[in-house]
Amino acid sequence: MAIRKIRELGDPVLNKKCKEVTEMTPRVQELIGDMFETLYEAEGVGLAAPQVGILKRIVVIDTTGEDPILLINPKLLETSGEQNGYEGCLSVPGKSGKVTRPNYAKVIAYNENMEAFELEGTELLARAICHELDHLEGHLYVEKVEGPLVDAADLVEDED
Repeated sequence: MAIRKIRELGDPVLNKKCKEVTEMTPRVQELIGDMFETLYEAEGVGLAAPQVGILKRIVVIDTTGEDPILLINPKLLETSGEQNGYEGCLSVPGKSGKVTRPNYAKVIAYNENMEAFELEGTELLARAICHELDHLEGHLYVEKVEGPLVDAADLVEDED
């Protein structure tokens, strides 16, 4: 496995629609391993294949650091509710912006054995699913930001 270079805002690959994965190959397996390694090294929550320059419909997510999720060819089945909060992206380093997303998301995708499964998520997981699926369509969160982008370091989490 290897750490891959994360493409940043302005790189044309980030604005292209990804192609479906038709079979699990050693190259796809290697890409998935590299994506998880890159995600953890960058201390991110999610990473889509175009963020490492590969136009394949593959997403890796881990909202806890202990629960890796792989989505191959994910399709959004259902969303509901609404949440509004600051969102960042490994392809837009150091910046955050307020984005409204569904508070619930349900997808169907394939696992590493190309077996279909459904995944449901709320709150942060729902946000991550929607954010990463946008990448597969060539969209970044900055297109949805309500107000200005801010320096992520300036954000202080609310303490309840």
